[in-house]
Amino acid sequence: MKKVLLVAWMAALAGAAIFSQSRGAPQAVVYSGARLIAGDGSVVEASAFLVENGRIASVGPKERADAFMSRGATRVDLTGKTVMPALVNVHVHIGYEGYTTWGAENHTPQNVLDHLQREAFYGVGATQSVGSSPVEQSLQIQKDQRAGKLPPSARFFFMPGMAPPNGGPDAVLRVATSQLHVINEVSTPDEARAAVRRMAAQTIPQVKIWVDDRRGTYPKMTPEVYTAIIDEAHKHRMLVNAHATTLPDQKAVVRAGVDVLVHMVQGDKIDEELVAVLREKRPYWATVIGLGDRPGVCSDDPFFEEALPASLVSTIRATKEARPLAPSCGPPSPNAARREEIMAYNFPKMIAAGVRLVLGTDTGIHPGHTFGTGDHVELARWVQLGLSPGDAIVAATSRPAELLGIKDMGTVAPGKSADFVVLDANPLEDIHNTRKISAVYLRGQKLDRAALLAKWQHRSTAQ
Repeated sequence: MKKVLLVAWMAALAGAAIFSQSRGAPQAVVYSGARLIAGDGSVVEASAFLVENGRIASVGPKERADAFMSRGATRVDLTGKTVMPALVNVHVHIGYEGYTTWGAENHTPQNVLDHLQREAFYGVGATQSVGSSPVEQSLQIQKDQRAGKLPPSARFFFMPGMAPPNGGPDAVLRVATSQLHVINEVSTPDEARAAVRRMAAQTIPQVKIWVDDRRGTYPKMTPEVYTAIIDEAHKHRMLVNAHATTLPDQKAVVRAGVDVLVHMVQGDKIDEELVAVLREKRPYWATVIGLGDRPGVCSDDPFFEEALPASLVSTIRATKEARPLAPSCGPPSPNAARREEIMAYNFPKMIAAGVRLVLGTDTGIHPGHTFGTGDHVELARWVQLGLSPGDAIVAATSRPAELLGIKDMGTVAPGKSADFVVLDANPLEDIHNTRKISAVYLRGQKLDRAALLAKWQHRSTAQ
């Protein structure tokens, strides 16, 4: 296995030159004229901002562009465009999706890089794989990325997962994670604390726990075990993410001090008891709504299909039977209306209770809800459920950057990394305009989206 991973990683590094940043790029660039959505809730209708050596040096109204130019900068005119920070996604399952196959055999460093590039293609600047990534491989990818050895892509973050023996991820993901032995299976508080200490020794900042028993089909993590995990993690300044989908489980883990709540309550409308606990604790919340939605490729929107193999798009469109975690273009499942009713009630109640909403998509489980496009689906679903477009952008940029501890991302502001998206239309008027991507910049360099798309399309025709 190690030999296979090494060969794959060498191949990925060998291809880095194709997408590497231009050595001749100017050191200072002024971007002027665009509407600037800063990511902190503020907007400059006609802006100018100076980028020097991959960082944002100054931001102001368009009238300051000439002053910025005095520093020897070149100018890029973005009049009529909208600029916003690159998105930050705190919850994916990276590495397993192959678009023609799915499984542990796909989880190579090369495939992880491919997924990070797909995220970047769609305007995502940082991506966190949650509970399902091999630790040593992931640490090496992070090290190589920080050292500048990899081509431009979304910054990679990950966390290990913890569950009872034979518990944890859904039936699809559990097969692959079991093959790679990536889930820390714990039965007692002592085992749980020992596992957390091992993670802390590797300076891993977060951990995921699966509390859900999948409607009685999985062993359930006991309160004694998850309380020990939370306590030990907090001793080491680690954050705990909890997969909990039932009303009693969400109350219990939030009371116990979990930092990030994953998923909505499914099957029940939340009650005032949970609202009170949320108001007191104010956890971060990753909704991952889009995973249960109809695949975007069913809409015949090129946005969803341009980076996917045509054969895969055709297969999904031809699939009419609605099955759990299987992409289908058939009629809605029988419980779809009830699901929508519960979400329409629970989402605004959770927001009003003070939870800190962050972007998380659960992408990587099936190809109909995929890296990059799934992020924009989640934004649109939030707005559909009553959130303002401005608040949705904050929840997808500066707040998840805060959660991940990325101090130089999340806003277009002086001192930040120049990670931003140029749009052809204003998402404050219509959140779907986040999909009208003109350009993506990472660390001040324009991502070669055309080259990435050509690579994926070539791979598709060669299969």
